[in-house]
Amino acid sequence: MRTIAVINQKGGVGKTTTTANLAHAFAIKGHSVTGIDMDPQGHLAAHWGCYRRDDIGIDKVLLGEKTIPQVAVAARDKLHLVPAGGGLKTIERGEAGDLLASSLKQALSSISSTQEFTFIDCPPASGLLIDYVLSAADEVIIPVAADYLALRGLSDIIETIREFEQKLEKKFSYWVVVTRFHGRRNLSRDVREKLFEYFPDNMLATSIRESSVLAECPSFGKTAFEYKGANFGAYDYASLARDLMNGECYRGQE
Repeated sequence: MRTIAVINQKGGVGKTTTTANLAHAFAIKGHSVTGIDMDPQGHLAAHWGCYRRDDIGIDKVLLGEKTIPQVAVAARDKLHLVPAGGGLKTIERGEAGDLLASSLKQALSSISSTQEFTFIDCPPASGLLIDYVLSAADEVIIPVAADYLALRGLSDIIETIREFEQKLEKKFSYWVVVTRFHGRRNLSRDVREKLFEYFPDNMLATSIRESSVLAECPSFGKTAFEYKGANFGAYDYASLARDLMNGECYRGQE
């Protein structure tokens, strides 16, 4: 099972949009996929139309009270959701007592033989929840919006990954994904080339274009593959799924 965390400490870069659509893309292709909502705001569940205030979820799993199969709900064919749960805010604040950083990793062993992919949607902040996620994940996707402000803080994310590599004595595969891309804007192209300069071997080939569909479909509890027929968002995320499957990286502006 490939366990992939989608992380960026900056909000508004398409983190949950990437998690929701990329996971669904793999499920559509017939892969068994689980999405874990590690954001106390529950945005992944809302994006898939599965949000309920009384949901229990990964909060109870981290506390050792439930297993992932006991709290997972069917979101789509071949796609399961583990909601955040109302207690995740308490865990994030460190008010739930001492939890092992490896508790999520241990919990994932219950689905490792049945699921091919697990995508973990992370909160837009560093802290305890990110500790749990990085202790469990093998791969990291970093969505970066195609504007200069989005570049700020990227080095902090990479430094956090490096610290966990040393702490856990393991090597992450990490991938940078360009989001909110405008092909006709010099700024978008310049930011993409700057990212390529910094991450020549870690930047997935497909850039996710800015799209009204991607902005609208969460309010309907749908992904781009279900909303308004054929659209750029669905095309781009299907392409990004192929990149991730094959390790296809961006090779510079032609």
